[in-house]
Amino acid sequence: MALACQQNSYLRELTSKVVSCKPVQITVSQNGKKTKVQCHEVVLEDTVLFPEGGGQPDDRGQIGESEVLKVERRGATAVHYTLGELTPGSEVNMKVDWERRFDHMQQHSGQHLITAVADSLYSFKTTSWSLGGDLISTIELDTAAVSQEQVDEIERTVNEKIRQQITVTPRLFPDKTDPQLQQFRARGLPDDHEGPVRVLDIEGIDATLCCGTHVSNLAHLQAIKILGCDKGKKSKSNLMFVAGGRVLKYLGRSYQVERELTGILKGPLDKHVELSDKAIKGFKSYQKNCQTLLKDVAMLEAEVYKAKAEKDPVFCHFRKDADADYMNILVTQIVAVNPDVVCMVSVGDDKESGLMVLAGPQDIVATMGPKLAEILEAKGATTGGRFRGKVNKMSQGAKAEKMLLEYVASLKGAGEAQAES
Repeated sequence: MALACQQNSYLRELTSKVVSCKPVQITVSQNGKKTKVQCHEVVLEDTVLFPEGGGQPDDRGQIGESEVLKVERRGATAVHYTLGELTPGSEVNMKVDWERRFDHMQQHSGQHLITAVADSLYSFKTTSWSLGGDLISTIELDTAAVSQEQVDEIERTVNEKIRQQITVTPRLFPDKTDPQLQQFRARGLPDDHEGPVRVLDIEGIDATLCCGTHVSNLAHLQAIKILGCDKGKKSKSNLMFVAGGRVLKYLGRSYQVERELTGILKGPLDKHVELSDKAIKGFKSYQKNCQTLLKDVAMLEAEVYKAKAEKDPVFCHFRKDADADYMNILVTQIVAVNPDVVCMVSVGDDKESGLMVLAGPQDIVATMGPKLAEILEAKGATTGGRFRGKVNKMSQGAKAEKMLLEYVASLKGAGEAQAES
């Protein structure tokens, strides 16, 4: 039989019996990072928690007092991963995270509706879709291009169907060998599929094989906004949309961005593109002027060194507002004045990240480059006779400079002692 969540997508709670529970380690995504978690693998007689499928992510919720980290399908069985341990044979109550579930229902049913209408109007076949982790869902269409007029017509039609309050009904067939299944749209069943096959019927519009959770009436979609269509891979197109509650979230976020941009750009929405373009061009011009001035400053710093009667054997220099071009120009000019100088130049944030280069006699560069990189927590290598690195701890610049000065002084002392002997 189908799971309780598939028979009634609006079911929010269910009591069932624990079949098995064993400790396992799984990898979950937390704040965008993959993390290994010790938890329990739980199988129940039935579940209200959807175990992902048909492009729809799995549910979240609770089993008893235990948080559910993940639900996956294994054949016809839903496998739950919980933080807490459950006793086999005991009765437990499940609760689904309804806000997440209903959002998934709206996006998934919205996808089915858009897919059916795009196919009916223009014979655009859906090859895949993604529900989207934040707001925007995507449908991949098997066509090289979709015009704005076609996008508008698809959007107008799907919203007209929503207003007609058309019924959406899941139908069950005994197994995948049932000959009646041949009449329905499908992209194929998983190789490990077991048990009954579910067909989602949008009355008079579409009937397709699908295991996901869906609204019972198109009216529950509220509205669909198709945001646009971009060129996809291999002569396909990606249609982007939001449905139901996501329409309101997207509108609210867009309005907030509009307000902030209006304040920054000092102009209304219909002038944002023009004002943004003007601001970017102005910024690029300013950047170019700054780069020219920094190159001039680098040349002047080199002239100051050149003008010294007695030139220091070590030249250390840091500039916060400079870039790689400034750094390379200065090093090249200093070395040109005094080929024997040991030159370390760094640029960037004076506390955190930046760039550094060490130039001079090859034996000193080879020895001190990695040592300076270790102090500055820099990643780099020697190329073209110079050690270049990306610094992560510029706050250690003074310590690195001191080490370099002491090392060069020790070489000089050793050389003088050898000469005397």
